[in-house]
Amino acid sequence: MEEHLLSVQRMQDWIAQNPGREITLSELSRVSLFSPWYSHRLFREHLGLTPAEYVRKLRLSMAAVRLKEGKERILDIAFDLGFSNADTFTRAFYREFGLNPRDYARNPVPIPLFIPYGVKYRALRKEKLDMSNLQTVFVRVIRKPERLCIIKRAERAEDYFPYCEEVSCDIWGILTSMPSLCGEPVCMWLPPRYKKPGTSTYVQGVEVPLDYAGVIPEGFDTIRLPEAEYLLFQGPVFREEDYCQAIQAVQYAMDQFDPTPMGYGWDDENPRIQLEPRGERGYMELRAVKPAKA
Repeated sequence: MEEHLLSVQRMQDWIAQNPGREITLSELSRVSLFSPWYSHRLFREHLGLTPAEYVRKLRLSMAAVRLKEGKERILDIAFDLGFSNADTFTRAFYREFGLNPRDYARNPVPIPLFIPYGVKYRALRKEKLDMSNLQTVFVRVIRKPERLCIIKRAERAEDYFPYCEEVSCDIWGILTSMPSLCGEPVCMWLPPRYKKPGTSTYVQGVEVPLDYAGVIPEGFDTIRLPEAEYLLFQGPVFREEDYCQAIQAVQYAMDQFDPTPMGYGWDDENPRIQLEPRGERGYMELRAVKPAKA
């Protein structure tokens, strides 16, 4: 991977480790191994934001997550994340999200949280997987209740990268700000019964209870999913830069898996579900099953 990308990634990593500190160009220069001027230029060129804009968005989104949890005082959150006083924090929060922190803490509505995707991962694409290095993939049965799923459709996307190109990866920030039955957003491949004419197979969304009465963001849609059993396939932990290979390994294992000895057959009437690839837990994907016919 080229040195410029690694330089920007080092700056992103340092910012993530020091969100409440004053971020100076001299410090970013130290970790990037380039001059302050060139570090600033590389950062903006590859991320589309200046370091100051990036830090502001990151801090405000971190603050929103903590406000949503409702366990801390607004002033404590503001100071901890590097804001000099409550007024400065309130003005910045309002400019970013269109509401003040106190109102958001009382009534957390969907907002576009900033997701700091690592620049080095943007340069990665799927490569051919060496199956000789395939590690153990764990399989277990889980049951999902009947539920709603609030989704954002694309037009043609069949997978993650085309979806991001069509819709933008920023959708994930909105979904992350919303409550979820499983604790996080999901990606899904929809069977034909859930698709609308001229829309994509691959969507991103969040699972919510049937009686959900919260806000549905503009441009989003809802589908009702039945109670169903799924096989959850989980791969081993992986380095973040190896996420493409981790995904392929689990999908290869799933494609080769026969659920019949467990008393199941595949249920292609329900969506296949992908969870966010996180290195510390291994990649996870779910495929619906139904009792096998006798």
